Amino acid sequence: MVTVSDTAKNKIVELRHADGHLEDYQIRVGVLGGGCSGLTYNLEFNSETNPNDMVFEDKGVKIIVDKKSILYLAGTTLDFSDGLNGKGFQFINPNATRTCGCGESFAV
Repeated sequence: MVTVSDTAKNKIVELRHADGHLEDYQIRVGVLGGGCSGLTYNLEFNSETNPNDMVFEDKGVKIIVDKKSILYLAGTTLDFSDGLNGKGFQFINPNATRTCGCGESFAV
C-alpha cells in the first residue's frame, strides 16, 4: 500500500485543479531503472488503469501502482515539502537501503 500525507494530498488537489484535470485523474506512482542509485520514482496524473495495476485510496486520493513497482513501494508515504531543503514531492520509502542526495533515486 502507498499512502499520502496531508500536505501531499493538498498539493495533489491543487495541481489537479491548476492543470484542469477532472476528479477521474488519479496519481500514478512507479519505479523506473536509472538515476545515480539505480532506481528512480515516477509520479504523474493518469486517468486510465491497466489490468496489472493496483489501486489504493488514502485521504480521498486514488493512487495507481503497477504490480512490478509495488514490490519497491510497499509501505511508502508520498509527502510534499516546500521548505529550504527543496521543494517537491518526496517518497518516504522504508524499503530503500540507499538514496541519492536529491531523493529522486534509490536502491533496495
